[in-house]
Amino acid sequence: MSQPPVQRQTRQRSAVQVLLNEFDDFRSAQQVHELLRSRGESVGLTTVYRSLQGLADAGEVDVRVNDDGETVYRKCSDHHHHHLVCRECGTTVEIEGPAVETWVDRVATQHGFTSVSHTFDIVGLCPACS
Repeated sequence: MSQPPVQRQTRQRSAVQVLLNEFDDFRSAQQVHELLRSRGESVGLTTVYRSLQGLADAGEVDVRVNDDGETVYRKCSDHHHHHLVCRECGTTVEIEGPAVETWVDRVATQHGFTSVSHTFDIVGLCPACS
């Protein structure tokens, strides 16, 4: 499996990275673009999409598809984790899932799979939205 090409660090990509560090919930490319523009950043929506995809390919952001089918992004920690996601407000909590890891390994082994990866999100209502 080949590595994704290294993206060069542009002013726009840096602006996207800085912005992602400022919030804990998932945001769409359009929301990131609007926030950057409201701050006076001269950046196109296509550049925001490219930057987010590059960050996702590099493992620097989490990517998920929300209930509306829209792809959303969030700065992630540097270790394997899962998420609790509020379906109302988008609040996201990173969680560890040792039982999930054990189950994935067992199921993969039972079926002869190797080099497996997985994502796991639990979606519900956070305390503020309940």
